[in-house]
Amino acid sequence: MEKLLKLIYEHPLKSWSEDADTAFKELFGGETGRYPERAGKSVQIRAPKFSDDTNIPFSTLIEPSNPTSGPYGGMSVGVFPVEGAPCLITLGTGTTGIHPDEAILARPGHARKAQAICEAINRRENRFAAWAKHDPTRTDLRVSTNVTSQFAEYEAPFKRYGNHVHAIYRPAEDRERTKFALKAFLDLYFEERNFAPLAANKEDYEEIRSEYFGCLMPAISTTNVAQLLAERRFVVIEGPPGTGKTRMALELIASSYKGRGTSIQFHPNTTYENFVGGLAPSPTTGDVGFRFEPAMGALMKAAAEAEKVKPHPYLLHIDEINRTDLSKVLGEAIFLLEYNEETPRTITLPYDFGSPSHSRLTLPPNLHLLGTMNSADRSIAIVDVAIRRRFAFVKLWPQFSVVQDCGSKLAEEAFKKLLSIFTEYASDDAFALMPGHSYFLAKDGRDATALRSLHVNLLPLLDEYLAQGYVTSFADHVRGYCQWVKSLTAA
Repeated sequence: MEKLLKLIYEHPLKSWSEDADTAFKELFGGETGRYPERAGKSVQIRAPKFSDDTNIPFSTLIEPSNPTSGPYGGMSVGVFPVEGAPCLITLGTGTTGIHPDEAILARPGHARKAQAICEAINRRENRFAAWAKHDPTRTDLRVSTNVTSQFAEYEAPFKRYGNHVHAIYRPAEDRERTKFALKAFLDLYFEERNFAPLAANKEDYEEIRSEYFGCLMPAISTTNVAQLLAERRFVVIEGPPGTGKTRMALELIASSYKGRGTSIQFHPNTTYENFVGGLAPSPTTGDVGFRFEPAMGALMKAAAEAEKVKPHPYLLHIDEINRTDLSKVLGEAIFLLEYNEETPRTITLPYDFGSPSHSRLTLPPNLHLLGTMNSADRSIAIVDVAIRRRFAFVKLWPQFSVVQDCGSKLAEEAFKKLLSIFTEYASDDAFALMPGHSYFLAKDGRDATALRSLHVNLLPLLDEYLAQGYVTSFADHVRGYCQWVKSLTAA
């Protein structure tokens, strides 16, 4: 890869064609190659010579059934030399379209992984160095001007091929950083053609893959959420079932809040009266039997408790916050949910609820609200923009590290297989439904325990996904996975 890296930084145009051909050939086989020789036979190296300044120099790897010269189609990985800057590194398609690689480019996983790679690069370099298109098949769409304006040195290749690149990287001054990005782009390209790096590079390949997969499903800790609550006060954790959302909320109350907090659960019958406050029946000693009196709801009670423990923070945890119409349940109390107000807001209530609120409600600044939301539950969802503006939303994703710590080898394999299916084939909406790590846990480390959990917990969930039509676009893959699980036997 050193010759390719040198080409990217030095790119002598007089010998461009020969140097590029040599640099790409170095990737395959031998002591210095990253990929097996047969991977080199699965691609065609394009490094054409250029006779005048009107042409845009490039060198790229393309599908071998393309003609040896002239326009080509399908997926490519290439470099574009420009004057005064290192080569632009790209993933793209030929000018004749996405054929013969439409099956790769149209699969959600390709775009998903390309975007994750670019995000990992940007995080690693702490700059806008990489960008990926949402849909690689949309060759009718050019790279947007708000992107190209930040890669101004590459105006010429963008002008000619702006419709046909779907991931780009601007090399760093540090060549080691560029090597990471170059390997990530090449690894994805060959992975899509079913070629893995040679054994000597396997560990490096797995480390790169793990880093960008961390952008697909970023980990968030209890400490992260506690810090966000301290900054924003009103937070919603959302994620698929089995990721530990409720458990995290209860841990926060016990640890970060030192027991100062309470949990409630929303459901379709939760009302304004339950949550904020309203009239409720009260027994009497007279002939009537009961009468209606003002009764504080969970929010008013939490505000009163928070006042008692000032200046320490108090947490109201609302489980299944999307199981009710939150706009109706909050009513005018939505006015109170402003985390950055210097003076706390106050609303007037329709009744006198007695001490300490009476007929006015203010949320003390030490009161924090944490909602937990199951992204697999489509029956009721928070869609109100006014609500979303007031809460900070964070996603809790399934984590393979948890399965490794508390699972078995069989559970690890089952998790990886299902994650691969969701990564490759799920739409953006369906990807958020990847079952959480708790479905794969075996606390005793035994395969038999893990297998029992897969049968009684995971398979019913996947059956429900299939029945509800949540995974329609890749249902056959999910059914195949279910059949594989049913065929397993624990050692």
